[in-house]
Amino acid sequence: MMLRSTAVVFALFAFAFGSFAAVAARADELSAIKARGTLNVGVKADVLGFAYLDPKTEQYQGYEIDIARELAKRLLGDPNKVNFMAVTPSTRGTLLDAGEVDMIIATFSVTPERSIVYNFSPPYYTDGTALLVPKLAHVKSLSDLAGKPIGIAKDTTTASALMAKAGSDVLLTFAAFDTYSQVLNALMTGKVQAFATDSSILRSYAAQDPSAVILPERYSKEPYAVATKKGADALSKWVAAQITDLDKSGQLAAWQRTWKIYDLGSN
Repeated sequence: MMLRSTAVVFALFAFAFGSFAAVAARADELSAIKARGTLNVGVKADVLGFAYLDPKTEQYQGYEIDIARELAKRLLGDPNKVNFMAVTPSTRGTLLDAGEVDMIIATFSVTPERSIVYNFSPPYYTDGTALLVPKLAHVKSLSDLAGKPIGIAKDTTTASALMAKAGSDVLLTFAAFDTYSQVLNALMTGKVQAFATDSSILRSYAAQDPSAVILPERYSKEPYAVATKKGADALSKWVAAQITDLDKSGQLAAWQRTWKIYDLGSN
């Protein structure tokens, strides 16, 4: 009886200690970043105006880069104390889960499903799903693509957004690729009849293919936000407060004007 009671007490102590350690670890996210001296941020490397790695200067630039540098300045006192790691739709969640980055600022749209897995800040931009199509294809609307393959990137919400917009009367088919560059190549070689993703991303790829055009309609609204790990509550709350302040102060809008990007949320 004594052994059983001792075991129960030990188990309760271990549970309590583990819970305390977990809470302490979560509360210490900000302290850990300060002790490290750098903020690790996952960003895109191929989205003009948002996050682009200039091959000539080997420097990142864009709206999301400005946000990341401002967060580093506010947390560490220096906008240059940030380490950028290039991510794709397929890798950004994995890198965040593994602790390789502290946060993701990478055209990452908020959805109910993603909010179960990650913490999100208030949105810093609202984009919309769009279509890049060959100019000579005479595609004017989503319905013109019924039964024709539409290229999308894996691990994105693009297909569901387009199907919701099309409704049950239009049958859409999709071909998924690992990277946006692969989707563009498929469009240029005729393997797909359209390249679908957020308009901000399409703008970069439209510049690489003068024979294609972005259709004017937007088929969804995609709120972009900073993603942090579930459990990193102190960091998540701090980031949310900074994004709210940057929005209220007008700084987000100023950066958007600088990079000539247009927020659908302000329409």
